[in-house]
Amino acid sequence: MTRQLDEQIVGRFPVGRRLRVLDVGMGQGTQALRLARAGHQVTGLEQDATMVAVARESLAGEPEGIRERMRIIEGDGRDTGVHFLPGSFDVVLCHGVLMYVEEPDPLLAGLARMLAPGGLLSLLVRNGDALAIRPGLSGDWSGALAAFDTVSYRNRLGLDVRADRLKDLTSTLAGIGAPLHAWYGVRVFTDTAADGAEAPADVETLLAVEEKAGRTDPYRGVAALLHLCGVRG
Repeated sequence: MTRQLDEQIVGRFPVGRRLRVLDVGMGQGTQALRLARAGHQVTGLEQDATMVAVARESLAGEPEGIRERMRIIEGDGRDTGVHFLPGSFDVVLCHGVLMYVEEPDPLLAGLARMLAPGGLLSLLVRNGDALAIRPGLSGDWSGALAAFDTVSYRNRLGLDVRADRLKDLTSTLAGIGAPLHAWYGVRVFTDTAADGAEAPADVETLLAVEEKAGRTDPYRGVAALLHLCGVRG
């Protein structure tokens, strides 16, 4: 997904431009910190206090120049209008968040308002059109059968969450003024790997396969996750 995001940033903004980035639901700050290291001005918004503490600890270990380029705010991604003015950012990230939001449309509309004209909105969501894949490959036939007719599922943390369908999000993005520009699949072949499993010796080949599959039909359509990139008109 990082490679996909970088591809969209390079293709949309002049090389060397310092972008204003908002990472909503930044978790422990992995992506936000990476972009700050790349020279961008990054704001991370996260409501989980434990994750905020982890992110701040990681940031504290960085050189001063990077620390100055990144700020961390503890808050709800649905309240972006409380913290920021419309059009304040060139890039807005919302990765792995929508599955925990029962009604995502207001959140997405708020994120779109944060974008400057021509700005990039990057979403990572659970693929609602492929929920039967994981139980099917693991031999859970009843689970696979039930997954065809729902966008609800139980994740690996044991939480009941929701997925999004590409068609629905395409319509939503058009309606909030940030129509879909590009989309990719993420974790096409590796979704059933055990948590904590060691990376294979040929991890670069694995990544090359996943990257190729993530941009190639029909493989990307059955990926565990979808990476959607909308552009503010």
